[in-house]
Amino acid sequence: MKHIDITISELAFFGGEPKFKERLFVGRPNIGNRDRLLDRINDMLDRRWLSNNGVFVQEFELQVAKYLGVKHCIAVCNGTIALELVIRALELKGEVIIPSFTFIATAHALQWQEITPVFCDVDPKTHTLNPWQLESLITPRTSGIIGVHVWGQPCDVETLTEVANKHHLKLMFDASHAFGCSHRGTMLGNFGTAEVFSFHATKFINTFEGGAIVTNDSELNQKLRLMKNFGFAGFDNVIYLGTNGKMSEISAAMGLTSLESLEEFIEVNRHNYLCYLEGLAGIPGVSLFPMNEAEKHNYQYVVLEIDEEQTQVSRDLLLKILHAENVIARRYFYPGCHRMEPYRSYFPHAGLLLPETEKLARRVLILPTGTATSKADVSKICQIIRFVVVSQFNDYELNSSRIDDI
Repeated sequence: MKHIDITISELAFFGGEPKFKERLFVGRPNIGNRDRLLDRINDMLDRRWLSNNGVFVQEFELQVAKYLGVKHCIAVCNGTIALELVIRALELKGEVIIPSFTFIATAHALQWQEITPVFCDVDPKTHTLNPWQLESLITPRTSGIIGVHVWGQPCDVETLTEVANKHHLKLMFDASHAFGCSHRGTMLGNFGTAEVFSFHATKFINTFEGGAIVTNDSELNQKLRLMKNFGFAGFDNVIYLGTNGKMSEISAAMGLTSLESLEEFIEVNRHNYLCYLEGLAGIPGVSLFPMNEAEKHNYQYVVLEIDEEQTQVSRDLLLKILHAENVIARRYFYPGCHRMEPYRSYFPHAGLLLPETEKLARRVLILPTGTATSKADVSKICQIIRFVVVSQFNDYELNSSRIDDI
Protein backbone atom coordinates (compact mmCIF):
# COMPACT_ATOMS: atom_id res chain seq x y z
CA MET A 1 0.00 0.00 0.00
CA LYS A 2 2.92 2.32 0.73
CA HIS A 3 4.42 1.99 -2.75
CA ILE A 4 4.07 5.29 -4.63
CA ASP A 5 3.16 4.75 -8.26
CA ILE A 6 2.51 8.38 -9.19
CA THR A 7 4.49 11.12 -10.91
CA ILE A 8 4.02 14.87 -10.61
CA SER A 9 2.77 15.20 -14.18
CA GLU A 10 0.09 12.60 -13.50
CA LEU A 11 -1.51 14.71 -10.77
CA ALA A 12 -4.64 16.45 -12.04
CA PHE A 13 -3.56 19.67 -10.34
CA PHE A 14 -0.62 19.76 -12.76
CA GLY A 15 -2.53 18.73 -15.87
CA GLY A 16 -3.03 14.99 -15.47
CA GLU A 17 -6.30 13.09 -15.46
CA PRO A 18 -8.16 12.93 -12.12
CA LYS A 19 -7.60 9.65 -10.30
CA PHE A 20 -11.35 9.40 -9.64
CA LYS A 21 -13.93 9.77 -12.40
CA GLU A 22 -16.68 10.62 -9.90
CA ARG A 23 -16.24 12.94 -6.95
CA LEU A 24 -15.80 11.40 -3.52
CA PHE A 25 -17.50 13.50 -0.86
CA VAL A 26 -17.17 13.77 2.89
CA GLY A 27 -20.53 12.72 4.31
CA ARG A 28 -22.05 11.21 1.18
CA PRO A 29 -25.34 9.75 2.48
CA ASN A 30 -25.66 6.17 3.64
CA ILE A 31 -28.94 4.76 2.32
CA GLY A 32 -29.53 1.47 4.10
CA ASN A 33 -32.01 -1.10 2.81
CA ARG A 34 -33.78 0.65 -0.05
CA ASP A 35 -36.60 -1.90 -0.21
CA ARG A 36 -37.39 -1.47 3.49
CA LEU A 37 -37.40 2.30 3.04
CA LEU A 38 -39.74 2.14 0.05
CA ASP A 39 -42.04 -0.24 1.93
CA ARG A 40 -42.29 2.29 4.73
CA ILE A 41 -42.92 5.15 2.32
CA ASN A 42 -45.70 3.21 0.59
CA ASP A 43 -47.21 2.38 3.97
CA MET A 44 -47.08 6.06 4.90
CA LEU A 45 -48.77 7.05 1.63
CA ASP A 46 -51.46 4.42 2.08
CA ARG A 47 -52.21 5.73 5.57
CA ARG A 48 -52.06 9.36 4.33
CA TRP A 49 -50.38 10.42 7.57
CA LEU A 50 -47.37 12.51 6.57
CA SER A 51 -46.62 14.57 9.68
CA ASN A 52 -47.92 15.48 13.16
CA ASN A 53 -46.45 12.72 15.34
CA GLY A 54 -47.24 9.75 13.14
CA VAL A 55 -46.39 6.13 13.87
CA PHE A 56 -42.92 6.32 12.29
CA VAL A 57 -41.92 9.35 14.38
CA GLN A 58 -43.16 7.66 17.53
CA GLU A 59 -41.29 4.44 16.70
CA PHE A 60 -38.12 6.35 15.80
CA GLU A 61 -38.19 8.17 19.14
CA LEU A 62 -38.64 4.88 21.01
CA GLN A 63 -35.80 3.18 19.11
CA VAL A 64 -33.37 6.07 19.65
CA ALA A 65 -34.18 6.29 23.36
CA LYS A 66 -33.77 2.53 23.76
CA TYR A 67 -30.46 2.45 21.90
CA LEU A 68 -29.01 5.30 23.97
CA GLY A 69 -30.51 4.19 27.27
CA VAL A 70 -32.25 7.52 27.90
CA LYS A 71 -35.76 8.18 29.13
CA HIS A 72 -36.89 10.57 26.41
CA CYS A 73 -36.19 11.31 22.75
CA ILE A 74 -37.90 14.22 21.01
CA ALA A 75 -37.51 13.98 17.22
CA VAL A 76 -37.37 17.32 15.40
CA CYS A 77 -36.95 18.67 11.88
CA ASN A 78 -33.20 19.38 12.15
CA GLY A 79 -30.33 19.68 14.59
CA THR A 80 -30.29 23.48 14.59
CA ILE A 81 -33.93 23.68 15.69
CA ALA A 82 -33.09 21.08 18.33
CA LEU A 83 -30.39 23.36 19.72
CA GLU A 84 -32.68 26.38 19.66
CA LEU A 85 -35.48 24.52 21.43
CA VAL A 86 -33.24 23.31 24.26
CA ILE A 87 -31.61 26.73 24.66
CA ARG A 88 -35.04 28.30 25.00
CA ALA A 89 -36.46 25.54 27.19
CA LEU A 90 -33.53 25.91 29.61
CA GLU A 91 -34.18 29.68 29.64
CA LEU A 92 -30.61 30.52 28.77
CA LYS A 93 -29.87 34.21 28.42
CA GLY A 94 -27.04 36.73 28.52
CA GLU A 95 -23.89 34.75 27.69
CA VAL A 96 -23.31 31.05 27.03
CA ILE A 97 -19.82 29.55 26.74
CA ILE A 98 -19.14 27.35 23.70
CA PRO A 99 -16.12 26.29 21.64
CA SER A 100 -15.36 28.21 18.47
CA PHE A 101 -14.15 24.96 16.92
CA THR A 102 -17.62 23.72 15.99
CA PHE A 103 -20.15 23.98 13.19
CA ILE A 104 -21.56 27.49 12.96
CA ALA A 105 -25.05 26.31 14.02
CA THR A 106 -23.87 25.98 17.63
CA ALA A 107 -23.16 29.71 17.76
CA HIS A 108 -26.07 30.80 15.55
CA ALA A 109 -28.60 28.93 17.69
CA LEU A 110 -27.62 31.25 20.55
CA GLN A 111 -27.19 34.50 18.61
CA TRP A 112 -30.53 33.92 16.83
CA GLN A 113 -32.14 34.21 20.28
CA GLU A 114 -30.05 37.28 21.21
CA ILE A 115 -27.77 35.29 23.50
CA THR A 116 -24.04 36.05 23.21
CA PRO A 117 -21.84 33.04 22.43
CA VAL A 118 -18.59 33.36 24.39
CA PHE A 119 -15.88 31.40 22.62
CA CYS A 120 -13.61 29.15 24.65
CA ASP A 121 -10.47 27.46 23.39
CA VAL A 122 -10.19 23.69 22.94
CA ASP A 123 -7.91 20.96 24.19
CA PRO A 124 -5.48 20.25 21.31
CA LYS A 125 -5.58 16.50 22.03
CA THR A 126 -9.36 16.03 22.11
CA HIS A 127 -10.42 19.03 19.96
CA THR A 128 -13.19 19.64 22.52
CA LEU A 129 -13.93 22.43 24.99
CA ASN A 130 -11.05 23.10 27.38
CA PRO A 131 -12.66 23.06 30.84
CA TRP A 132 -9.55 24.59 32.45
CA GLN A 133 -9.93 27.80 30.43
CA LEU A 134 -13.69 27.88 30.79
CA GLU A 135 -13.87 29.19 34.35
CA SER A 136 -11.94 32.33 33.44
CA LEU A 137 -14.69 33.22 30.95
CA ILE A 138 -17.58 33.06 33.42
CA THR A 139 -19.15 36.43 34.23
CA PRO A 140 -22.33 37.51 36.05
CA ARG A 141 -24.05 37.35 32.62
CA THR A 142 -23.13 33.70 32.02
CA SER A 143 -26.15 31.38 32.14
CA GLY A 144 -24.89 28.18 30.58
CA ILE A 145 -22.31 26.01 28.85
CA ILE A 146 -22.69 24.05 25.61
CA GLY A 147 -20.09 21.34 25.17
CA VAL A 148 -19.56 19.84 21.70
CA HIS A 149 -18.53 16.20 21.21
CA VAL A 150 -16.36 16.83 18.12
CA TRP A 151 -15.75 13.82 15.81
CA GLY A 152 -17.70 11.76 18.37
CA GLN A 153 -14.91 12.44 20.89
CA PRO A 154 -16.63 13.07 24.24
CA CYS A 155 -16.04 16.32 26.07
CA ASP A 156 -14.57 16.18 29.55
CA VAL A 157 -18.11 15.83 30.85
CA GLU A 158 -17.12 15.30 34.47
CA THR A 159 -15.11 18.53 34.72
CA LEU A 160 -17.69 20.50 32.76
CA THR A 161 -20.37 19.21 35.11
CA GLU A 162 -18.32 20.23 38.15
CA VAL A 163 -17.79 23.73 36.76
CA ALA A 164 -21.47 24.10 35.83
CA ASN A 165 -22.62 22.97 39.27
CA LYS A 166 -20.10 25.17 41.06
CA HIS A 167 -21.30 28.29 39.23
CA HIS A 168 -24.99 27.30 39.02
CA LEU A 169 -24.94 27.17 35.22
CA LYS A 170 -27.06 25.07 32.85
CA LEU A 171 -25.12 22.43 30.92
CA MET A 172 -26.14 20.90 27.60
CA PHE A 173 -24.25 19.15 24.83
CA ASP A 174 -24.19 19.41 21.05
CA ALA A 175 -23.75 15.74 20.17
CA SER A 176 -24.32 16.17 16.42
CA HIS A 177 -21.21 14.07 15.65
CA ALA A 178 -21.67 11.56 18.41
CA PHE A 179 -24.62 9.23 17.81
CA GLY A 180 -23.47 5.72 18.67
CA CYS A 181 -20.51 6.88 20.78
CA SER A 182 -19.91 6.24 24.46
CA HIS A 183 -18.00 7.76 27.38
CA ARG A 184 -16.75 5.45 30.12
CA GLY A 185 -19.29 2.87 29.03
CA THR A 186 -22.28 5.24 28.98
CA MET A 187 -23.78 6.28 25.67
CA LEU A 188 -23.50 9.95 24.81
CA GLY A 189 -26.96 11.40 25.21
CA ASN A 190 -27.02 10.81 28.96
CA PHE A 191 -25.00 13.84 30.03
CA GLY A 192 -25.93 17.37 30.97
CA THR A 193 -29.59 18.37 31.15
CA ALA A 194 -30.05 17.45 27.49
CA GLU A 195 -28.05 16.47 24.42
CA VAL A 196 -28.78 17.25 20.80
CA PHE A 197 -28.17 15.01 17.78
CA SER A 198 -28.17 15.81 14.08
CA PHE A 199 -29.56 13.33 11.56
CA HIS A 200 -28.71 15.45 8.54
CA ALA A 201 -28.05 13.63 5.27
CA THR A 202 -24.28 13.89 5.83
CA LYS A 203 -24.40 12.05 9.16
CA PHE A 204 -23.77 8.31 9.20
CA ILE A 205 -27.34 7.81 10.49
CA ASN A 206 -29.67 10.17 8.66
CA THR A 207 -33.35 11.02 8.37
CA PHE A 208 -32.80 12.92 5.11
CA GLU A 209 -32.93 16.05 7.29
CA GLY A 210 -33.62 15.90 11.00
CA GLY A 211 -32.45 15.95 14.56
CA ALA A 212 -33.36 14.87 18.06
CA ILE A 213 -33.16 16.01 21.66
CA VAL A 214 -32.56 13.38 24.32
CA THR A 215 -32.94 13.89 28.05
CA ASN A 216 -33.59 12.07 31.30
CA ASP A 217 -35.53 15.08 32.62
CA SER A 218 -39.26 14.29 32.30
CA GLU A 219 -40.37 17.84 32.96
CA LEU A 220 -38.07 19.15 30.23
CA ASN A 221 -39.37 16.45 27.88
CA GLN A 222 -42.96 17.66 28.33
CA LYS A 223 -41.91 21.26 27.81
CA LEU A 224 -40.01 20.47 24.62
CA ARG A 225 -42.91 18.46 23.16
CA LEU A 226 -45.15 21.48 23.58
CA MET A 227 -42.55 23.85 22.16
CA LYS A 228 -41.90 21.84 18.98
CA ASN A 229 -45.64 21.79 18.12
CA PHE A 230 -46.71 25.43 18.53
CA GLY A 231 -47.57 24.82 22.19
CA PHE A 232 -50.54 22.58 21.37
CA ALA A 233 -51.88 20.26 24.07
CA GLY A 234 -54.70 18.55 22.14
CA PHE A 235 -56.49 19.71 19.00
CA ASP A 236 -57.49 23.24 19.97
CA ASN A 237 -55.68 23.94 23.21
CA VAL A 238 -52.49 26.02 23.00
CA ILE A 239 -50.93 26.29 26.45
CA TYR A 240 -47.35 27.34 25.69
CA LEU A 241 -45.32 29.47 23.30
CA GLY A 242 -43.99 27.22 20.57
CA THR A 243 -42.78 26.85 17.02
CA ASN A 244 -42.91 24.20 14.29
CA GLY A 245 -40.04 21.82 14.94
CA LYS A 246 -41.76 18.54 14.07
CA MET A 247 -40.07 15.72 12.22
CA SER A 248 -42.02 14.46 9.20
CA GLU A 249 -43.05 10.83 8.74
CA ILE A 250 -40.86 10.36 5.67
CA SER A 251 -37.84 11.55 7.64
CA ALA A 252 -38.65 9.14 10.46
CA ALA A 253 -39.08 6.32 7.91
CA MET A 254 -35.56 7.00 6.69
CA GLY A 255 -34.37 7.17 10.29
CA LEU A 256 -35.80 3.76 11.13
CA THR A 257 -34.24 2.32 7.99
CA SER A 258 -30.89 3.85 8.95
CA LEU A 259 -31.08 2.43 12.46
CA GLU A 260 -31.58 -1.07 11.04
CA SER A 261 -28.20 -0.74 9.27
CA LEU A 262 -26.43 1.10 12.10
CA GLU A 263 -23.93 -1.65 12.91
CA GLU A 264 -23.17 -2.17 9.22
CA PHE A 265 -22.47 1.55 8.74
CA ILE A 266 -20.20 1.63 11.78
CA GLU A 267 -18.30 -1.43 10.58
CA VAL A 268 -17.75 0.14 7.14
CA ASN A 269 -16.55 3.37 8.76
CA ARG A 270 -14.25 1.48 11.11
CA HIS A 271 -12.81 -0.58 8.27
CA ASN A 272 -12.12 2.59 6.27
CA TYR A 273 -10.55 4.22 9.33
CA LEU A 274 -8.18 1.27 9.79
CA CYS A 275 -7.29 1.36 6.07
CA TYR A 276 -6.47 5.05 6.35
CA LEU A 277 -4.46 4.35 9.50
CA GLU A 278 -2.37 1.80 7.63
CA GLY A 279 -2.11 3.79 4.40
CA LEU A 280 -0.99 7.02 6.07
CA ALA A 281 1.36 5.47 8.62
CA GLY A 282 4.83 6.97 8.71
CA ILE A 283 4.11 10.04 6.57
CA PRO A 284 6.00 12.93 8.21
CA GLY A 285 3.69 15.60 9.58
CA VAL A 286 0.46 13.73 8.78
CA SER A 287 -1.42 12.31 11.77
CA LEU A 288 -4.81 10.65 11.97
CA PHE A 289 -7.04 11.65 14.89
CA PRO A 290 -7.12 8.56 17.15
CA MET A 291 -10.29 6.72 18.07
CA ASN A 292 -10.63 5.14 21.50
CA GLU A 293 -11.16 1.45 20.73
CA ALA A 294 -12.22 0.85 24.35
CA GLU A 295 -15.40 2.87 23.76
CA LYS A 296 -18.19 2.63 21.24
CA HIS A 297 -17.56 4.89 18.28
CA ASN A 298 -19.23 5.63 14.96
CA TYR A 299 -15.95 6.36 13.07
CA GLN A 300 -17.95 8.91 11.11
CA TYR A 301 -15.06 11.27 10.43
CA VAL A 302 -11.55 10.59 9.15
CA VAL A 303 -9.65 13.53 10.60
CA LEU A 304 -6.11 14.42 9.57
CA GLU A 305 -3.86 17.00 11.15
CA ILE A 306 -1.28 18.43 8.77
CA ASP A 307 1.85 19.84 10.39
CA GLU A 308 3.18 22.13 7.67
CA GLU A 309 6.58 22.51 9.33
CA GLN A 310 7.16 18.79 8.81
CA THR A 311 5.30 18.23 5.55
CA GLN A 312 6.60 21.38 3.86
CA VAL A 313 3.26 21.22 2.05
CA SER A 314 0.40 23.30 3.42
CA ARG A 315 -2.93 21.80 4.32
CA ASP A 316 -4.59 24.08 1.77
CA LEU A 317 -2.27 23.05 -1.06
CA LEU A 318 -2.94 19.41 -0.23
CA LEU A 319 -6.66 20.20 -0.25
CA LYS A 320 -6.42 21.72 -3.74
CA ILE A 321 -4.49 18.73 -5.04
CA LEU A 322 -7.06 16.30 -3.64
CA HIS A 323 -9.95 18.34 -5.05
CA ALA A 324 -8.34 18.21 -8.49
CA GLU A 325 -8.35 14.41 -8.17
CA ASN A 326 -12.11 14.57 -7.34
CA VAL A 327 -11.46 13.82 -3.67
CA ILE A 328 -13.59 16.52 -2.06
CA ALA A 329 -11.82 16.71 1.29
CA ARG A 330 -13.01 19.40 3.74
CA ARG A 331 -11.51 21.90 6.18
CA TYR A 332 -13.65 21.45 9.32
CA PHE A 333 -14.27 23.90 11.09
CA TYR A 334 -12.32 26.46 9.13
CA PRO A 335 -11.76 29.29 9.95
CA GLY A 336 -13.51 28.92 13.34
CA CYS A 337 -16.83 30.47 14.35
CA HIS A 338 -15.05 33.53 15.76
CA ARG A 339 -13.79 34.36 12.26
CA MET A 340 -17.25 34.14 10.67
CA GLU A 341 -19.94 36.81 10.64
CA PRO A 342 -21.36 38.29 12.70
CA TYR A 343 -18.84 37.17 15.31
CA ARG A 344 -15.69 38.49 13.64
CA SER A 345 -17.29 41.93 13.68
CA TYR A 346 -18.54 41.61 17.24
CA PHE A 347 -15.29 40.12 18.60
CA PRO A 348 -12.47 41.12 16.22
CA HIS A 349 -9.72 40.10 18.66
CA ALA A 350 -11.24 36.80 19.84
CA GLY A 351 -8.47 34.83 18.15
CA LEU A 352 -5.96 36.09 20.72
CA LEU A 353 -7.73 33.95 23.34
CA LEU A 354 -8.12 30.94 21.02
CA PRO A 355 -4.59 29.86 20.03
CA GLU A 356 -5.38 26.12 19.86
CA THR A 357 -8.55 26.75 17.86
CA GLU A 358 -6.56 28.86 15.38
CA LYS A 359 -3.95 26.13 15.01
CA LEU A 360 -6.53 23.40 14.50
CA ALA A 361 -8.42 25.42 11.91
CA ARG A 362 -5.20 25.60 9.87
CA ARG A 363 -4.28 21.92 10.32
CA VAL A 364 -7.43 19.80 10.08
CA LEU A 365 -8.43 17.98 6.91
CA ILE A 366 -11.42 15.61 6.66
CA LEU A 367 -11.35 12.73 4.17
CA PRO A 368 -14.21 10.74 2.57
CA THR A 369 -15.55 7.61 4.24
CA GLY A 370 -18.87 5.76 4.54
CA THR A 371 -20.57 3.21 2.33
CA ALA A 372 -19.80 5.22 -0.83
CA THR A 373 -16.04 4.89 -0.21
CA SER A 374 -14.28 1.59 -0.93
CA LYS A 375 -11.02 0.11 0.33
CA ALA A 376 -9.52 0.75 -3.12
CA ASP A 377 -10.62 4.40 -2.90
CA VAL A 378 -8.95 4.77 0.48
CA SER A 379 -5.75 3.17 -0.80
CA LYS A 380 -5.61 5.55 -3.76
CA ILE A 381 -6.26 8.62 -1.57
CA CYS A 382 -3.46 7.55 0.78
CA GLN A 383 -1.08 7.09 -2.14
CA ILE A 384 -1.81 10.60 -3.39
CA ILE A 385 -1.21 12.11 0.05
CA ARG A 386 1.96 10.06 0.58
CA PHE A 387 3.35 11.09 -2.79
CA VAL A 388 2.59 14.78 -2.32
CA VAL A 389 4.12 14.93 1.17
CA VAL A 390 7.09 12.62 0.62
CA SER A 391 8.09 14.05 -2.76
CA GLN A 392 7.45 17.64 -1.68
CA PHE A 393 7.66 18.34 -5.44
CA ASN A 394 11.45 18.16 -5.23
CA ASP A 395 11.71 16.90 -8.79
CA TYR A 396 9.26 19.44 -10.22
CA GLU A 397 9.79 23.13 -10.86
CA LEU A 398 6.59 24.77 -9.67
CA ASN A 399 5.32 27.91 -11.32
CA SER A 400 5.24 30.48 -8.50
CA SER A 401 2.17 32.22 -9.90
CA ARG A 402 0.31 28.90 -9.85
CA ILE A 403 1.01 28.47 -6.13
CA ASP A 404 0.04 32.08 -5.44
CA ASP A 405 -3.41 31.33 -6.83
CA ILE A 406 -4.04 28.62 -4.25
